[in-house]
Amino acid sequence: MAKVKILLVEDDITMVSLLQTLLKMEGFETLALQPDEDITAAVLKEKPGVVLLDVHLSGQSGLEILDQLRSTKGASDARVIMSSGADVKDECLRRGANAFLMKPYMPDDLIAAIKKALNHHS
Repeated sequence: MAKVKILLVEDDITMVSLLQTLLKMEGFETLALQPDEDITAAVLKEKPGVVLLDVHLSGQSGLEILDQLRSTKGASDARVIMSSGADVKDECLRRGANAFLMKPYMPDDLIAAIKKALNHHS
């Protein structure tokens, strides 16, 4: 079985490197995007199993990226896990995120959220 690809959209370099290490140890393939890249185009091209998306990015809003994904044919069914240091869970879920993780979160919580998102068929 091919490895599941996790797309990381996070502007904290340290966080990206920690996530890549953790996810590789769990058997996932990771691809980190710069926050100013075209995330929707990347999702269409890469077809990730899960997109891990920070709400507060330096160049753009994670919520706006989520809106773009949900309204783009071919990307609308992408599984998106949002994360933020602010408690914006309700807003993220209302706008179509599959899950929300409050930072700082435990690695086990992240892995559980990814596995749950992958098992959820909409």
